[in-house]
Amino acid sequence: MYKSTMSLHDHNGQRKYLNQSERLRFLECTKTRPVHVRLFCQLLFYTGARIAEIHNLRESNLDFSNKTVVLETLKRRKRGIYREIPLPDFLLNDLQHYIKFNNKNPQNLWLFSLRSASRYVKTVMCEAGILGARACARGLRHGFAVRAADKAPITTVSKWLGHSRLETTAIYLNVVGSEEREIAKRVWEVELGEYANVICQ
Repeated sequence: MYKSTMSLHDHNGQRKYLNQSERLRFLECTKTRPVHVRLFCQLLFYTGARIAEIHNLRESNLDFSNKTVVLETLKRRKRGIYREIPLPDFLLNDLQHYIKFNNKNPQNLWLFSLRSASRYVKTVMCEAGILGARACARGLRHGFAVRAADKAPITTVSKWLGHSRLETTAIYLNVVGSEEREIAKRVWEVELGEYANVICQ
C-alpha cells in the first residue's frame, strides 16, 4: 500500500535508528547534563523533531495551556507550516522553570549554536554507549518514529514528524517491532515443540 525509497540502514547494513533500549539509555543520560542540554535533548526525544526545528524554538512556541510545542516544519518547499506535538507534564514544568530562571532572551529558547547542539547530542549518545550512524539527532528522530509507528496510527505519526506524504512515514512500519517479535516467538515455540516431539520418538 505504501512505498518509500528511504532506508533505515546505511550502505553497510547498520541501523540508522535507535532501538527502544538505546532510546531509554539516551534519556537516562540526559538527566545528568546541564539544564539547557537536558531540555534540548529531551525535546528531541519526546517530539522526534529535526534538530534545527528544536534549535529554532522560541518561548512563544510552547503552548503551556494546550500542553504542546508548536514547531515550524523544515524541509518543506515553503516556510510557515507548523505542527503541534504533545509534551509530557514534567517536561513542560521543567521548561517553564527554565524560562523563568535561566533563559535571558525571550526571543530564542537557546543561547547556543546549532553546531553546539549537535555536539551536545553526540556527547550524550557517547555516554549512553551509542555509536555509529545512529549516534546523532537523526538517529533519535528515526528511533522516535519507529516507536511511535508501533503504538500510534500512521496518520498521527506522520503529523508529528511533519511529513507531507504517508509514503514517507510508512518506512517505519517495516521495522521489526515488539508485535512482530511476539509473532516470531510463537513460531519459535511451535518449532521447538515439534522438535521435542521428533526427539522423543
